[in-house]
Amino acid sequence: MTTAQTSTNPTDTGHDTGMDQSKQAILQAALPHVAFDGWTDTTFQAAVADSDVAIGLARALYPRAGLDLALEFHRTGDAAMTERLASADLATMRYSDRVAFAVRTRLELVHDKELVRRGTTLFSLPQNAAEGAKAIWGTADAIWKSLGDTSTDFNWYTKRATLSAVYGATVLFWLGDDSPNHSATWDFLDRRIADVMQIEKLKAGLRDNPVAKALRSGPFSGAINAMAKIKMPNALDDLPGKFRP
Repeated sequence: MTTAQTSTNPTDTGHDTGMDQSKQAILQAALPHVAFDGWTDTTFQAAVADSDVAIGLARALYPRAGLDLALEFHRTGDAAMTERLASADLATMRYSDRVAFAVRTRLELVHDKELVRRGTTLFSLPQNAAEGAKAIWGTADAIWKSLGDTSTDFNWYTKRATLSAVYGATVLFWLGDDSPNHSATWDFLDRRIADVMQIEKLKAGLRDNPVAKALRSGPFSGAINAMAKIKMPNALDDLPGKFRP
């Protein structure tokens, strides 16, 4: 697993802080342009000019211009959600309500739907679809970590896969929702999570089912044993993970 190394250079922290500030300065300068030009190179160029960051540094921070700006915007939203969830009283909520609260928090932190709508358009392009899927998976991962998930096996993947599907569908519904306080979106979200909880109950029932136990020790034992060997990714930037024999 890749771990952060403690620096012995006293200037490194300041250097990293300066880089982060420049990165955020460009992103914030880009936001007013996104509604008109999308997450594009045109927006990137305008953001660099408005932020007064040197073009060479800007290109190093955002080598793919608009695409990397959109991804940074998404990651910034995930970070804000994680911070908000850390201060929330989740212990008093049912498990399904915690998941719903996390997804709702993530969307309520967005101050301009058009930024997300433009991002959805960008990530719907075939050449960007993988990056979009990875971004949604990262959001699901951040939510599960914030809720205290400790799974490291195949369940690590199933939890994030199902939540990614719920989150993606909810975002699309939310983009077209004009109901008061997005009440229709939150009802939609509750229904999707209820569906997922039914699947989890089914899985739990199968574990205790005598027929399922017989199958696990019989013709499907090989496949089940193989699944048991699947582990979560062993690198922080390896999402959603790769198959390793």
